[in-house]
Amino acid sequence: MNDHDPVRIGLVSVSDRASAGIYEDKGIPALKDWLIRALRNPVDWETRLVADEQEQISRALVELVDERGCDLVLTTGGTGPAPRDVTPEATLAIADKVMPGFGEQMRQISLRFVPTAILSRQVAVIRGKTLIVNLPGQPKSIAETLEGLPQAVPPAPGIFTAVPYCIDLIGGPYLETDEAVCKAWRPKTAVRPPRAA
Repeated sequence: MNDHDPVRIGLVSVSDRASAGIYEDKGIPALKDWLIRALRNPVDWETRLVADEQEQISRALVELVDERGCDLVLTTGGTGPAPRDVTPEATLAIADKVMPGFGEQMRQISLRFVPTAILSRQVAVIRGKTLIVNLPGQPKSIAETLEGLPQAVPPAPGIFTAVPYCIDLIGGPYLETDEAVCKAWRPKTAVRPPRAA
């Protein structure tokens, strides 16, 4: 039996072509695969595949937070400079608070691989008691930004290291990670002691 807090996670893939069935979405499977490896909590998944339309994206985010009660929402796709890339605008439009450090760190990680990482416009926000994070569209980049580059010199921490404590601070469940994949960082005073068997 899993004695970790249950968590509800929303996954949103933003793509005109995938949402129209022209090709298979790879964003949601990549997000789910990484989170299944990283989290020890039981997860209730809410997935949405939407077109690159600001209103549709905002509506999906509001539904996942306000109606479905997700503790964490991750989006993939639609964060570049092209005219149809509107995920950051849709995210900021429904935000209570902006968390700029997440986007800054994702770009730092991606810059280790390509100079065009500065064209990425990922943002993270809080709505109510939910953290919403825009991630890149490519499965490889999704894993790199979440997990970081621990073997790099100097190492680059992934953004998920800070996610559990952020969710603590906004009143969400206590997320516990598999340290072989991603070590969650909390100040000592915020670490929950292991539960007795």
